[in-house]
Amino acid sequence: MKPRIGLTLGDPAGIGPEVIRAALLSTDIPTDAEYILIGGEGADVFRPGEPSRDSALHALASLEEAAERCRSGDLHGVVTGPISKKSMHEIGFDFPGQTEFFASWAGIENFAMCLTGGQITVALVTAHVPLREVRSLLSEEEIARVGGLLTHFLRRRGLRIPRIAVAGYNPHAGEGGDLGREEIEIISPAIDLLKARFGALAEFSGPHSPDTVFCRSVAGEFDGVLCMYHDQGLIPLKLHAFDRGVNVTLGLPFVRTSPDHGTAFEIAGKGVARPESTIHAVALAVELARAREID
Repeated sequence: MKPRIGLTLGDPAGIGPEVIRAALLSTDIPTDAEYILIGGEGADVFRPGEPSRDSALHALASLEEAAERCRSGDLHGVVTGPISKKSMHEIGFDFPGQTEFFASWAGIENFAMCLTGGQITVALVTAHVPLREVRSLLSEEEIARVGGLLTHFLRRRGLRIPRIAVAGYNPHAGEGGDLGREEIEIISPAIDLLKARFGALAEFSGPHSPDTVFCRSVAGEFDGVLCMYHDQGLIPLKLHAFDRGVNVTLGLPFVRTSPDHGTAFEIAGKGVARPESTIHAVALAVELARAREID
């Protein structure tokens, strides 16, 4: 059976409509899938680069339709175009981002944000929260929970025993406690917990110094990096593979991916937006939907 993949345009005043439509016309997306455009009707009335309350409402309606069709089983997965969090929050969208929206719609609490591109795959222990709140959210259990989701994702992609590096929290992974004790008191015990729970499924190591672990990943030493906070993982990934980066929501009962970029209102409608990240997001959605069928 062909996977049925929905695609939302995101905020229709951004580059979402351009990159989604370019992806659908590309010869680089899998041909053994059925693609359904969600929110295409009526999107042409919005002016590129001019976000509004109505464009945000249009994006929200598309998200809700996509989520309901995934929940009902009509779709095997969805690729979401970029939204403006600021515009969405102004219309009452009560979620930090689309990741949390789909998790809530699916009724799950065990989920995480993952990004993959080139030789880097990262999962985030904390995601859309201010940096000042990260330390209070780190715990052995939370690190092990997200590490388990990352293990499952990498194995679904065909890695029998993925090699997962756990990043430290402080510079130089705390320098033996001189630059912070989070590695000693939280992260190292969490790695022991990961090994106890998932040691037969993956190899875990760390805590690794955050300023070198991604170079080692690009060199092929690791298959995934478990990161403590948002920018720790996203800065190196976007530097390494900006046009290939894909955002994946781990833990959902259906597939959800998205291009790893924003609405880019400043270039919307100018014909310069690049669709490569969206093409990769579509291809990964089909791959994961196929793997789910095999499971």
